[in-house]
Amino acid sequence: MLEPREVKTIADARRIVEERGISHVKVGLFDNDGVMRGKYMSREKFFSSLDHGFAFCDVVLGWDVKDQLYDNAQYTGWHTGYPDAPVRILPHSCRDIPFEEGMLLFLAEFDQQAEAVCPRGTLRRVIERCQAMGFEPFAALEYEFFMFNETPESARAKGYRDLVPFTPDWFGYSMIRNSVHAELYHEILAMGEKMDFPIEGLHTETGPGVLEAAIGVDGAEAAADKAALFKTFMKVLAQRRGLMATFMAKWSGKYPGQSGHIHVSLRDIKSDKSAFYEANQEYCMSKVQRHFLAGQQRLMPEMLCMVAPTLNSYRRMIPGFWAPTDATWGVENRTAALRVIPGSDKSQRQEYRLGSADGNPYLALSVALASGLYGIMHEWEPTDPVEGNAYGMSHAPELALPRTLWDAAQRLRHSEAARELFGDAFVEHFAASREWEEREYRRHVSDWELDRYFEII
Repeated sequence: MLEPREVKTIADARRIVEERGISHVKVGLFDNDGVMRGKYMSREKFFSSLDHGFAFCDVVLGWDVKDQLYDNAQYTGWHTGYPDAPVRILPHSCRDIPFEEGMLLFLAEFDQQAEAVCPRGTLRRVIERCQAMGFEPFAALEYEFFMFNETPESARAKGYRDLVPFTPDWFGYSMIRNSVHAELYHEILAMGEKMDFPIEGLHTETGPGVLEAAIGVDGAEAAADKAALFKTFMKVLAQRRGLMATFMAKWSGKYPGQSGHIHVSLRDIKSDKSAFYEANQEYCMSKVQRHFLAGQQRLMPEMLCMVAPTLNSYRRMIPGFWAPTDATWGVENRTAALRVIPGSDKSQRQEYRLGSADGNPYLALSVALASGLYGIMHEWEPTDPVEGNAYGMSHAPELALPRTLWDAAQRLRHSEAARELFGDAFVEHFAASREWEEREYRRHVSDWELDRYFEII
C-alpha cells in the first residue's frame, strides 16, 4: 500500500486513491489571508482534475475573511462576473487526515492568469528566482496561539468578552501544564506527524492558555505548506475537542502578541554548502548572508503589509512586547526585527522576528526570502547590529516601520522592489485588499468609542 508521503506523481495519486477504495477526496487551497478553502471531490472528478485541472470560482481571491467582496480590486469583482479560474492539483501534497478515517487531502493552487495573484504561486516564483541565483532556500516557521475553553457559538454569544482561557495565569515552559494536559499535547504532536508537518518543539508560552509550536525545517515551499496546514488543522483539532485556538496577532491588550517567526537559510546548489556560513568571518556570517540580511532590513518597511496583513497586526508592534518596531538586526538579540543565529554549516541562519501569527505563511515567507535575494542582487550592506534593548534606542528614520495597515499598503503599492520581485498584478491586488481591510474597520463603531463618547461628549 502506498503511503501519502510516497505520492509524487499523478500516477501515484491515482494509485493511492484506488488502493484505499475511497469515493471522495478533499482538495483545498489558500486565499489572500491564508485561509484554507476547499471541498470534497468525487474520485472520478479528482482523477480528471489530476490530468486537466479543475475550475474554482475566483471569488476566493476577491473577498475578505468574512466573505465580503472587495470593491477596489481589478483582478476580479462584479466587473468580471466572478468567473471560474483554473486550478491545478499538487500530487506531492497528499496527506492523511487523522480524524477522517481513510480520507486523503490534496493541496491545489491557481493556474494561468490567476497564478499572478495566488499566494502559493507568489512564493513559488520567489523560490524559482532563488534557484536561478544558485541557492536552495530552507525555512522553518513557529507559531504562538491562545487556546480557550470556548466554542465558535459561545465566543460569539459572549461578544468575544470574558472568554475562558484553556489554562490560567502566566506560566511559560510549564512542565505542570504539559503533563496535566498531556493527552492534548500528544494529539497535537501525533497530528503533526500524520499530516507531515512534524513539530520539533511544543510548549506553553507567557500568558493564560498560550502555546508555541515550532515546525521542523524543510525546503521553503514545503515549509510554507506545513505552516499553513498547521494553522488550519490546529483550529480544527481544538474545535473537535470543544476548544478554540486563535492566531490573532493580539487578542487582548493585557497579554503579549502572538508571533509567527520565520527561520530562513540558503544553501549553495553547486557545493551543497551553507551560503550563510563562513567560519573565519565575524558571527560566521558570509558575504551572502550580510547582503541577504541587508535586503531584509532595507525592504522590511516597504513589504510590511505582506507580513503584518491585518489591522490587529499593528496592535502587537509596540515596545516591550516582543514585537519589533523598527527594521533592526542583532546577533542572538530577540528585541531586534532580524536575529542572526550563528552556528555551523547546518545551523547558520537568521530569524525574521517581525512575523506575526496572523500572517499568510506563503506571503510572509515570500517577503523573508525575496527581500534577502534583492539585497544579494544589489550587494547591500546592513547597518551596525543592535546590542542590548532595541526598544530603548533611537534608530535611523529609514528603519521606521509603518504604524498602520493603510500606511503599510501604500508603501507596498509604491515599492519598485516589490513590483520587480512579486509582479505588478500581485502588488496591485494585495495592496487593494489591505486598503479594503482598513476601510472596513473605519466603517464600524467600537465599544471603546461608545464608552468614551456616548454620554459625555
